[in-house]
Amino acid sequence: MQARKKYVLLGLCMCCWLLLYYWGGLQERLLGLITHKRGEVARPWPSWLDRDLLPGYADQAELQNDGGSGDSPRQRRQSWAGIYKDSRCRMDTCFDFARCQGQSGFRVYIYPPEKGERVSESYHKILTSVVESRYYTSDPREACLFVLGIDTLDRDQLSTQFVPNVDERIRGYPLWNDGRNHVIFNLYSGTWPNYTEDLGFNVGQAILAKASLNTEHFRPGFDISIPLFSKEHPQKGGERGWLVRNTVPPRRKYLLMFKGKRYLTGIGSDTRNALHHIHNGKDIVSLTTCRHGKDWEKHKDTRCDHDNQEYERFDYQELLHNSTFCLVPRGRRLGSFRFLESLQAACIPVLLSNGWELPFSDVIQWNQAVIEGDERLLLQVPSTVRAVGIDRVLALRQRTQMLWEAYFSSVDKIVLTTLEIIKDRVYSHISRNKFMWNALPGGLLVLPEYSTHLAHYPFYYLNLGISPGQEFTAVIHATSPLVSQSQPIMKLLQVVSKSKYCSQIIILWNSEKPPPHRSKWPPMPVPLIITDGRRKGSIQTSSRFLPHAAIETEAVLSLDEDTVLLTSEIDFAFHVWRSFPERIVGYPPRSHFWDPVKKAWGYTSKWTNEYSIVLTGAAFYHRYYHHLFSHYLPSSLRALVDRTSNCEDILMNFLVSSVTNLPPIKVAQRKQYKEMPTLQGTKTAPWVNPEHFTQRQECVSTFASWFGYMPLVHSQFRLDPVLFKDHVSVLRKRYKDLERV
Repeated sequence: MQARKKYVLLGLCMCCWLLLYYWGGLQERLLGLITHKRGEVARPWPSWLDRDLLPGYADQAELQNDGGSGDSPRQRRQSWAGIYKDSRCRMDTCFDFARCQGQSGFRVYIYPPEKGERVSESYHKILTSVVESRYYTSDPREACLFVLGIDTLDRDQLSTQFVPNVDERIRGYPLWNDGRNHVIFNLYSGTWPNYTEDLGFNVGQAILAKASLNTEHFRPGFDISIPLFSKEHPQKGGERGWLVRNTVPPRRKYLLMFKGKRYLTGIGSDTRNALHHIHNGKDIVSLTTCRHGKDWEKHKDTRCDHDNQEYERFDYQELLHNSTFCLVPRGRRLGSFRFLESLQAACIPVLLSNGWELPFSDVIQWNQAVIEGDERLLLQVPSTVRAVGIDRVLALRQRTQMLWEAYFSSVDKIVLTTLEIIKDRVYSHISRNKFMWNALPGGLLVLPEYSTHLAHYPFYYLNLGISPGQEFTAVIHATSPLVSQSQPIMKLLQVVSKSKYCSQIIILWNSEKPPPHRSKWPPMPVPLIITDGRRKGSIQTSSRFLPHAAIETEAVLSLDEDTVLLTSEIDFAFHVWRSFPERIVGYPPRSHFWDPVKKAWGYTSKWTNEYSIVLTGAAFYHRYYHHLFSHYLPSSLRALVDRTSNCEDILMNFLVSSVTNLPPIKVAQRKQYKEMPTLQGTKTAPWVNPEHFTQRQECVSTFASWFGYMPLVHSQFRLDPVLFKDHVSVLRKRYKDLERV
């Protein structure tokens, strides 16, 4: 009985407590409404511990202030709805795939600029990148995608780069079609004081390639977030990342750094106003200045003088070079120039920009390169980065370098990445997977038209734990008519066919005379295929690197018709190539150098210990490079090779080194034979022509200009077989014919 009374009493207490909680909460809400109507601002309930117990920590009001924007969330949503009228656009609802299914395939057209039209330096770089890409077309009837000739990068009405009346002008385009199949590039949107995402015109169903995209407005699988880059960002190439080697220990002098502006008026990064709380001047350097703009002194607060004084104590570049983590807080907009600066410097970005859709988020796995923080939890950042282990620090830094060099080091790469992402959406059945985008050499150098299977690419063998095939295809480039059975090509056929690793031999006929009948060639123990390399009757040197369907093996042995080799030399080089399948492995070395007098790149054929080129007149490489040579490089470079009948070997070395960031590999070669006498009716050697060497010098400079940097890498590495020069039986030696190397 007493137990029952206890339970009843306990139930009554619970009911009373609930009534008090309910009515108390209701009264508090009513009080809040009353005070709000009277113009008073209710103090937000603290989400952390009482700051009085944590002296020196940030004020909640300071962190949660909306930055001066008077718009309510409802007003902002209505504003966004006006900007993004087609907010539900997806590729299958707002894109015309039929335009991309014809013979032209994925082509991009740029509207011609109107007379007197001026574009900014950055937009000019974007347009140039499109024009110089393999996707550009000058015929709008062939186009799958359209790019505006009007500069839409800066939509800040206070900017000198702002272009008015964009809405009227684009509606006048006969192919506009409410923006379908159009891509609009934008770096800055909105204006002072609120800097909304309003572009000032209706984008319709166009794809937005925009910096500082908000996740609330981002149309997944349709829009593309691009990085904010400055007008000084290079058109091509770009500087390499700063992580030269795996430094041990991987941590740098400073653990965490930031140095930048804070804003006194208008919307800005409220987090920046609180960054001084984590600054200790030792391993964490967090500096802001309000000394910017014309009238900053009119709005200066009590902290300005002290912050400015502390700001001048540290050099930004010195901090960037010597910090493990770099804070990347939002500025006026969500994005920041410091994002790309941190990636290049291998300073792990710590993002404090809630709602920012990271650049190329569709394909890049950013959790492997950055740390995403929360602006509301600024004070937890120091302890968070201190808890990151050394192994993860090194992994994060390495990934920043991979992403920087693959997608962000130049405007060219940013634009091409944008186009390739759209192309993957259009042709989803042959699109790249996430691994291809996030592993070296990056998605731009992986052409899915070749294959969507990782095991078909040479640079993935190590990751997959597989080895290349055990056979090769020899491709012999023939330019001389067949007039005698004693020509060097006949002996070369016999030597190559004796290799137990040779699967087939392809003779690429590039002579002015038609190829001889198969009966004119000697019988072979392996299949012999004669392919005409001429196009429309003209000789084209670049055809030796066409992706010939007859090549069935992964390994290709490229040979000139007059190459002199032994079978054992070929076998040894093939064994070496199987250990380095992503590189060129061969015999004759050459080198490049910088001429400080001419201020240009030079080419030398002197035999020294150092080399950067292995001639493809006798070299192994993976057949994928045929596909890359023919479909990645611009037609202008291949036209140069065909016009001069020269430099195709140098261009192939440029291409492979740009993919691998590694030099080719030279293998053992016997001492040079005496020059073979020229047979009657055959061509003289090209190097006899005095213009031959001059052309190669010019080619090196031209190729470096297109790549935007010098991809060739010097090396002194050479691989020779172990010959055991002793008096034991010759039968014990695997490469006995190389005794006299």
